[in-house]
Amino acid sequence: MNDTPASGKLAPSSMKTEATGLPATTDCWDKIGVSGDRSCPDLETYIHCRNCPVYAKAALQLLNRPLSPKHRAEWTEHYALPQKRSTLGKISVVIFRIGFEWLALPTLSFLEIAEHRKIHSIPHRTGNVVMGLVNIRGELMVCVSLGHLLDLENTEVRERRLSTVYERLVVVTWNGHRFVFPADEVFGIQRLQADDVKEPPATIGRSSIAYSQGIIAWQNKTVGLLDAESVFASLDRSLA
Repeated sequence: MNDTPASGKLAPSSMKTEATGLPATTDCWDKIGVSGDRSCPDLETYIHCRNCPVYAKAALQLLNRPLSPKHRAEWTEHYALPQKRSTLGKISVVIFRIGFEWLALPTLSFLEIAEHRKIHSIPHRTGNVVMGLVNIRGELMVCVSLGHLLDLENTEVRERRLSTVYERLVVVTWNGHRFVFPADEVFGIQRLQADDVKEPPATIGRSSIAYSQGIIAWQNKTVGLLDAESVFASLDRSLA
């Protein structure tokens, strides 16, 4: 692909392209090259137009073209804008469901999601937050009811109906203490910004407010973000 092939099919260098306003670079690759009729004698040497120095020269001319006044003005305006620096750290939570309520706790408090299994009652511990003992990987752990702690609607009726067998058992830890609580469904980890957490509505129950850090809008649902410190402190007191 010479700059002035004998075929005479190339655009004269004095012409200007409509896109760049620069002298037109030969576009022989579309005419006599691989995208054209393949009559270029240099194809035998370079195999493909992208290996040809004419093609490289055209690319260099395109990259080195001067900026148009409009383009320069647009980018000047863009970089003149004040930078928006986000100072909000990301929050990582695990979203789960108890009954009809979607809730969330910090991801770092979760150890394991276990399959449902029988919860063995503890004498003189019926009717409160402590539900009993459950075997997790050969270790007996205390199982608690977050639904009872949060005073969720129909929690007691639901627990009797399911005969203490649940879809999932969630193993959590906080300040060196481990607990298990039943959940109907565990969605998984969700990351959010601090300003995604909104104030809880005034209509929420007093018990829930005491353990609430705020609410999150998630998949057309309202998720209650629990205050881990308050929740686990109350669970510790329940064991006393």
